[in-house]
Amino acid sequence: MVHRKNLKKKFALISVFEKKNLKYLCDNLDKYNYRFISSGSTGNKIRSLGFKCQDISKLTKFKEMFEGRVKTLNPLIYSSLLYKRNDKNHQKQFQSLDFPKIDIVVVNLYPFKKYLRKNNSDQIIEMIDIGGPSLLRAAGKNFEHITPIIDIMDYKKLITNLEKNKGTTDIFFRKKMALKVFKKTSQYDEIIANWLNEK
Repeated sequence: MVHRKNLKKKFALISVFEKKNLKYLCDNLDKYNYRFISSGSTGNKIRSLGFKCQDISKLTKFKEMFEGRVKTLNPLIYSSLLYKRNDKNHQKQFQSLDFPKIDIVVVNLYPFKKYLRKNNSDQIIEMIDIGGPSLLRAAGKNFEHITPIIDIMDYKKLITNLEKNKGTTDIFFRKKMALKVFKKTSQYDEIIANWLNEK
């Protein structure tokens, strides 16, 4: 249960298919007192590494459905990602939700392109990521306040920026990461569109 007094705490939402360097990321975010929110296998992995991690489903009170097809698509999450931190009306509305204020979103997408080699339409369709791009695009849109990370190779850059800014990121870094999000999700969608066109 999240209480209003916890709204000042820092939260990172982490949902990754590729779990490489996850310990490095969590170790360093933990140093700056970030708390973790996740779902499914990512949450289990974070806990297995020795960190506390809150399940999205428990926070939203909405269980994962359809073998994980629906887990992060929830208005409470997107309220946290999209409200303007410097708008009093937005602040008031968000506080009424009694939900964590997410400051960092770390997501890498299902490897759709990799699965094209399998030539199995059912498996390929399951690799069309819906929640991941949605989370990243919401965080990217609100880059003035939130840091979106789509690339594992940017974990180190994130930590370096946190060190530089005493536990927060600067606007230049957030904007750069948002640009990367929209470029990569655009490329991802193009690959899916090309596959459907060939079919």
